[in-house]
Amino acid sequence: PSYEDVVRRNTGHAETVRVVYDADKLSLNDILQYYFRVIDPTSLNKQGNDRGTQYRTGVYYTNPAEQAVIAAALKQEQQKYAQPLVVENLPLKHFYEAEEYHQDYLVKNPNGYCHIDIRKADEPLPGKAAPQNGKGFDAAAYRKPNDAELKKRLTAEQYRITQQNGTEYAFSHEYHHLFAPGIYVDVVSGEPLFSSADKYDLGCGWPSFTRPISASSVTEHNDFSYNMRRTEVRSAAADSHLGHVFPDGPPAKGGLRYCINGASLRFIPLDKMDEEGYGRLKAAVTGQTR
Repeated sequence: PSYEDVVRRNTGHAETVRVVYDADKLSLNDILQYYFRVIDPTSLNKQGNDRGTQYRTGVYYTNPAEQAVIAAALKQEQQKYAQPLVVENLPLKHFYEAEEYHQDYLVKNPNGYCHIDIRKADEPLPGKAAPQNGKGFDAAAYRKPNDAELKKRLTAEQYRITQQNGTEYAFSHEYHHLFAPGIYVDVVSGEPLFSSADKYDLGCGWPSFTRPISASSVTEHNDFSYNMRRTEVRSAAADSHLGHVFPDGPPAKGGLRYCINGASLRFIPLDKMDEEGYGRLKAAVTGQTR
């Protein structure tokens, strides 16, 4: 069937998307949580202004073992609604790719029609970090994604900060008042940048560090914007804009203050560093000799 057959001629097919994922990085249950937040699971045969059975909601699995995972997720989601959920949980019977013009539709048509708030898909799930390309970080193997991929991977705020040299509002990011043990990595590449052991509370409204984990992980540049003379700090591998460094830090710790936008960072707790491939840097957090 063509796309026109499906949406115009009521063939009984459903408009769907094939999801290919790495279960080591993102679970099926996590994917379902993203899915539920961008649909109305109580809306039968319609979403937004679209009407018809082709717009019914459903999860169609190719592995029978996934049926129970989907059922459990639907049961949990049902607790949020008084109305019954109408999301199908069925084995996949057929899958036909839509024509090329409909592939990556919102990339090709950034202002195109979409009946869901797709921005919700960019927000990390509560208690979870945004997906990364791999465990740990290998500077030799890292290649910065193209702009279209970055816009998919980053939230609008993360993109504005890291790619457009933006600055977040003071006191607006949770990392400003986070002092749990762990490391902060570049949200774009995963490159390790700062340790909680070098973080302190200046009260300026942005995460402040006395030094990076490694001097080679950041680069410094003259910044004359806004009629000021400042030293901009960027990540070495991905060239992400991070913030600025100032000479008003604690004298006993070198006198520098790395004033960093929280949106340019991803925090990895100490107890998750081994799991995410950063175990070799635990000494930078615990204060042991490094």
